[in-house]
Amino acid sequence: MSMGHEVRYRVRGGRKLQGTVFIQGAKNAVLPMIGAALMATKGRTVLRNVPIIEDVRRAVELAQAVGAKAELHEAERTLVIDASTLSSPVLPAEIASRFRGSFLFVPALLHRLGEAVIEGVGGCNLGSRNLDFHYNGFKRMGATVTEQVDGDGNGVIYIKAGDLRGATLYCDTPSHTGTENLVMAGALAKGTTLIKNCALEPEVLDNIEFLQRMGARISGGGTGFITVEGVEELAAVEHTVMPDRIDAGVFIMAAAITGSELSLVGASLEHLGVAADKLEQMGVEFHQEGAVLQVRRERPLRPINVITDEYPGFATDLQSPIMAVSCLADGPSYIYERIFDGRFKLAGELTKMGANIEVNGNRAKVFGPTPLHGAEVVAHDLRTGSALVLAGLSAEGETVITQAYYLDRGHAHVAERLSQVGADIVREVL
Repeated sequence: MSMGHEVRYRVRGGRKLQGTVFIQGAKNAVLPMIGAALMATKGRTVLRNVPIIEDVRRAVELAQAVGAKAELHEAERTLVIDASTLSSPVLPAEIASRFRGSFLFVPALLHRLGEAVIEGVGGCNLGSRNLDFHYNGFKRMGATVTEQVDGDGNGVIYIKAGDLRGATLYCDTPSHTGTENLVMAGALAKGTTLIKNCALEPEVLDNIEFLQRMGARISGGGTGFITVEGVEELAAVEHTVMPDRIDAGVFIMAAAITGSELSLVGASLEHLGVAADKLEQMGVEFHQEGAVLQVRRERPLRPINVITDEYPGFATDLQSPIMAVSCLADGPSYIYERIFDGRFKLAGELTKMGANIEVNGNRAKVFGPTPLHGAEVVAHDLRTGSALVLAGLSAEGETVITQAYYLDRGHAHVAERLSQVGADIVREVL
């Protein structure tokens, strides 16, 4: 994602889709697994079904920066990591600042090298709520956390492990990275760690299963109370990353917005939580056949009422895409964003395409149906990008999506996968 290259998607709408789509591996499962793989003192970890996206490339660079040998085999979607050579506790600014998941490397560095140094965090991040309970969790296990400002005025956070001991930890919000980080920290600590108010996401469970294969003793995943019994060491193993439910959701909505039928390989209705129920309410029909999900939408789209929530509630990452779909629904839809502020930049872009959306704080009302027409629009972030692709699929004429490198951060080969099922979409690098 070098800012020098402008990435654009051009979509010509109005085509029915038909055929088979392969759902990518889960971004939010693979990133913590790369962190966990660095805890193995010997052997090679093999991760399969790895999504070939920017965040994964960054994580690989970061693993190499701390001394691990990491090879991403893109055609095979396989990542091989040998962490026996881990040598540096420093997460360097030029990678860490561009990659939010860099935090997931801290437990491995603490266990293997006794310390972790996080550069380039911008002045004084210790108070920022989202990372606070990671630090507090590490502190409760016996680590010391200090922050210093370097010559350029950037914060550098030093975490020294001492002897990590099991503790009772509490997540203020059930964040999946927070849960994963504390589980990894507990896996090699002395004694028992109890983590309360944990995240329940399927990706957290997939990561726990990976750690269990490596030899970790973890119980209670999916219950909100996780118990970790520390072990002496973890071994390198092979694991297939679960499919990405947000990627699946976007392709389901591609069928929904175009009134098409698609077969999605690797999509699981169960993982979609409330989103599957909401799409059914809109008129999408599902038929799960093993690991293949048949999706079709024949009847007119019905309006919906969506409230985003922690898993298994409606995923905030699917809020933008469903806003695009609801533009074509027969009546007003209501969307209440409870997880993040400022997730409605999409509304202004859809308005350029003919939508009628009223935004009031964290609530939006979509007046449907408004047929969409092509326009030049901006992908302000990843989710806006995927939603604008959906809007473009149903719009009359050509939609040009600029700043679309955001889309590549979360979805691999979107244009290719959509073209294979009959969409008219191209990705351009200017």
